[in-house]
Amino acid sequence: MDVRLTAEQRQLRDAAARLAADLGPGSVLDLDDADRLARLEKAVETTGWRTLRSDGASGVEVALVVEEFGRGLVDVPLLGPVLADDLDRHALRESGSVTAVVESEAVDARGMRRALALDGDHRVLAGAVGPLIPGADPTRRNAELRGPLRPIGSLSAEAAARWGALAIVATSADLVGTARGAHALACDYARIREQYGSPIGSYQAVAHPLAESLALIEGSVSVLRHAAWAVDELPVAEALSAARIAKLYCARAARTVCETAVQVHGGIGNTWECLAHIHLRRALTSTDLFPVRLEEIDCGLS
Repeated sequence: MDVRLTAEQRQLRDAAARLAADLGPGSVLDLDDADRLARLEKAVETTGWRTLRSDGASGVEVALVVEEFGRGLVDVPLLGPVLADDLDRHALRESGSVTAVVESEAVDARGMRRALALDGDHRVLAGAVGPLIPGADPTRRNAELRGPLRPIGSLSAEAAARWGALAIVATSADLVGTARGAHALACDYARIREQYGSPIGSYQAVAHPLAESLALIEGSVSVLRHAAWAVDELPVAEALSAARIAKLYCARAARTVCETAVQVHGGIGNTWECLAHIHLRRALTSTDLFPVRLEEIDCGLS
């Protein structure tokens, strides 16, 4: 495995980072800004990133975009449509906006009209997206399904397993991204918030947890890159194993990093107006998407 990103992959990552920085929410109030959401939706639709897999993108390239969107708390659908697009490659092309179904709900469903699911017999099922439902993460909205799902195609056992690996890797990438965003938010606050005449970041009680968070993020990036590469390059059993290990590691790390960010903000970190809790909410919901248990991997994690 060559861990270096190609020039095209770096350009893709940088483009996603710029879009997230320019149009992602800069405050909790921005989450309700309809004009910003409309501009963000138009920009994401124009990029074609929701159809990365059918356009020939690798698991690494999907992970890069999802990670940057997680870092910037981008609050229009990407994860669900990317996974639906990967399913749609093996079935009849569904017209209109399509997202994926997880546990009987259409995920990442704001503005989506159709939803695709994969059942235990490797059949691809399709249905209509119903009304949005409230959830813990205000940056992503799930929806009910309108009526029963109907079969539209099928996958081989290997293709179904690789889709599962991609789904786990994509949620892991979102975890890494939101952890990076929470850490950056906490570091910025530690530089400007003063106590006893000095920035709080100069005190070991703040600096050390932030340094430990950075170490967790770097470890998460490493295990994620390998799992994303494995989606297309390793035998399917090894790809699934790498994805599961990445999900466990990234989920634990992201929760620790996001909770540390809340603590660094002190009292304001527990208020609605602070973005730190939005990062934590996103990390918790991404952990619950395609969850992995320790018993499902063949080696332990400390």
